[in-house]
Amino acid sequence: MSYLISVNRLKSRLENNQDNTVLVDVRFQLGDPQAGRKAYLEEHIPGAVYMDLEKDLSGKKEKHGGSHPLPDIDMLAAKISNIGIDHDTTVVVYDKENDMFAARFWWLLHYMGHKKVYVLEGGYDCWKKEGNETTSEIPQLQKKHFSPSVREDEKVNIETVKQKLTNENTIVIDSRAKERYLGKTEPMYAKAGHIPGAKNFFWKELIKDNQTWKKGEELAEHFKSLPKNKEIIVSCGSGVSACPNILALKSAGYSNVKLYPGSFSDWISYEENPVETKDE
Repeated sequence: MSYLISVNRLKSRLENNQDNTVLVDVRFQLGDPQAGRKAYLEEHIPGAVYMDLEKDLSGKKEKHGGSHPLPDIDMLAAKISNIGIDHDTTVVVYDKENDMFAARFWWLLHYMGHKKVYVLEGGYDCWKKEGNETTSEIPQLQKKHFSPSVREDEKVNIETVKQKLTNENTIVIDSRAKERYLGKTEPMYAKAGHIPGAKNFFWKELIKDNQTWKKGEELAEHFKSLPKNKEIIVSCGSGVSACPNILALKSAGYSNVKLYPGSFSDWISYEENPVETKDE
């Protein structure tokens, strides 16, 4: 199953008023948290509403739990209800390009039981580059009611990760760049390296030079070292860049895939947890 939608398919959908569709803009910059909202206010795809990684798609930071903990699900359900989403709504989420924030929103809706949510391939830049209309007008959407049906088996906590690290039926993967995985550089956290035993699958390697995602045989080749009959726990720095890997794994037919939301930032918040710097 594909969780992606092309610019042409989205354009056709909007022109033909096909089904009830809500567009969500989640552009964001980790180094400049106001940049995404500012970009949205300047121009966006007509009809799109904005949701913020830190204000909407993350919860309150605590000592443990990672730097982008999951939001309160009831609060998020109320927010997406307010922007016109219920279980019959087709949701299309986009980022600046093929960035990780759209996949985070995709995962959250998937986790809450929504079945019709797609990431715009190529994002806003692709939409604009192909000459499509943009606007600064803020849409007024009709409020609906979204009742979450949470898929609790789609995530794991640190206790489960610790238990599964030596389980031969489970594979933990780290979605960050190789240099961070190996501890050669760490721009965000006090410790460098990765969770012992985790294998590296940098999420940006899912994107080809022409800004399309790997699909079909290319995707199968990308994940060929991961047996489909094993549980795959996906981590990153804070549970955001893990989400493109989850989207891709599910698209490739992996059914037992789970997010560790706290990821490395949660792991190192416990002083006693070891950190590895060799390739695994």
